[in-house]
Amino acid sequence: MEATSGPHHAPGTKDVMMSRTRIPHPGPSSRLRRPARRRALIATTGALALAGAGFGAWTFLAPGPGIEGVSDGAVLGGRAAAQVSAYLAAGAPRGGNGLHATLDGAAVPLTPEGARLRLALPPLKEGPHTLVVDGATSLPFAPHRKVVGFSVDTTPPELKVADPQIKDPAAPVPVTGSASTDAEVTVNGKKVPLDRNGMFRVTVPKGTPLVTVTAVDRAGNTTTRSVSARGRRPMIRAAHITAIGWGDDSLRGGVLALVRSGKLNAVELDVKDEDGEVGYASRVPLARRIGAAKGYYDARKAIDEIHAAGAQVIGRIVAFRDPKLAAASWHSGKPDQLVLTPSGQPYDGGHYGALSFTNFANPVVRKYNQDLAVEAAGLGFDDILYDYVRRPDGPLSQMRFPGIGAATPEQSITSFVADTRTALRPQAKYLGVSVFGIAATRPTEIAQDIGALVKVADYVAPMVYPSHWAPGEYGVAQPDTSPYAIVQRSLADFARLAKGTQTEIVPWLQDFSMGSTYGPAEVAAQIKAAEANKMESFILWNAGARYQGSALQQIAAH
Repeated sequence: MEATSGPHHAPGTKDVMMSRTRIPHPGPSSRLRRPARRRALIATTGALALAGAGFGAWTFLAPGPGIEGVSDGAVLGGRAAAQVSAYLAAGAPRGGNGLHATLDGAAVPLTPEGARLRLALPPLKEGPHTLVVDGATSLPFAPHRKVVGFSVDTTPPELKVADPQIKDPAAPVPVTGSASTDAEVTVNGKKVPLDRNGMFRVTVPKGTPLVTVTAVDRAGNTTTRSVSARGRRPMIRAAHITAIGWGDDSLRGGVLALVRSGKLNAVELDVKDEDGEVGYASRVPLARRIGAAKGYYDARKAIDEIHAAGAQVIGRIVAFRDPKLAAASWHSGKPDQLVLTPSGQPYDGGHYGALSFTNFANPVVRKYNQDLAVEAAGLGFDDILYDYVRRPDGPLSQMRFPGIGAATPEQSITSFVADTRTALRPQAKYLGVSVFGIAATRPTEIAQDIGALVKVADYVAPMVYPSHWAPGEYGVAQPDTSPYAIVQRSLADFARLAKGTQTEIVPWLQDFSMGSTYGPAEVAAQIKAAEANKMESFILWNAGARYQGSALQQIAAH
């Protein structure tokens, strides 16, 4: 904040000698509706100053008697209000005899401290305050009444920043928002002007991954917002491979061959899998403590190899199906970290077995998965893709989620994703969430509210495998033998729910046989069904990581 050289002085007073500080000028406007600067009524040989408005230690050097610690017209932020001390300087009578002090009409005790008298101020509340000292002093020219009007403002300034609308990835990115009119706003460290309504508009260079906007008001209160300036997630055409599968020369080579031939542009590699095992030697303390960090592959080496082949790397984290963490939590006497039955036993996960599902409402569980996401992003993964970001299958009446409070399971899951997106912003990575195909029409069945999730993720990845749909879904008699129809119709609901957002729909498609035989034609039919919904992206699933390249077209020719 800019500062002036000192407060207003009554005629004939001397300048204050300040130590390493300048004095904030209060300015004409205030969100607290403070009166315009009160006329300085302190006519002494030492008018007093507030140092720093919330920054550093208080240091006051006044050559004569007066009130030290607060100055007329000062605005104190939260930290300053908590630390401020007021004194009567040299020249006050011994012991405070003949002096009386009040704050907002209530008496303030005076306590001798060396050559000064300390005003024992109570905790300062938000809003305007008036400090008055009446009585005689030992100096004949000192006034009999001193009045200081100041305010306490601990409310952070308002700040809103819109998600940038990026239509041309090659052009500078416009960033717009609004802030309290008494705030100073910076965008990525550079000050930007506000109009009379507090609105601002700036542009940042193309390719800027993250825009951080900060507003600081006169009292030093700060609000910060960060938004991604990357826009929509570019087209993903990926295939899945497990951590152990990556170590197999044949499986790894087959996936990389599809990348080098131009048929895929991304590889989805497991960070944490369905067994709760972390594929690389994670440094996250909880992963190491419960024996989850397996080191099946070298993360940096794998990422470098995929990047060198011409693809990006999607790190899949199986979030709440986590037998490793569930078992460790239960056996160490921490049942709240699991989904429980009404009687307090571990919920059996529907058909996944006991000790399988951790509690998405538990802070330790949430932080563990978010820590892995942040670590993976720091290692070089381009995306984080959550899977099993849901409650278990089964009737809700048979489950308890300790700590969920008044939130619904859908709200708790959504807030977890939102928190992860915030944690990842400094890394400038994309965040996706894998969801059930039925979630578009049945959001409470496994606690995946697509209308809410599209607002907190960069992309949503519905698992619309034809073999997983029941007969008759979407009017398709036998979905498993009708890959185009079931995928096209189900994805239309996801497209509807994502409309008006910058969130992409990236479907998981089936490249495996389960009931019916799936060859290149069936895989290609699903890709065409996604394209019919204007979805160019997809991720192929085959648990054995063996993919039918003949079903894929070259991306450059597409």
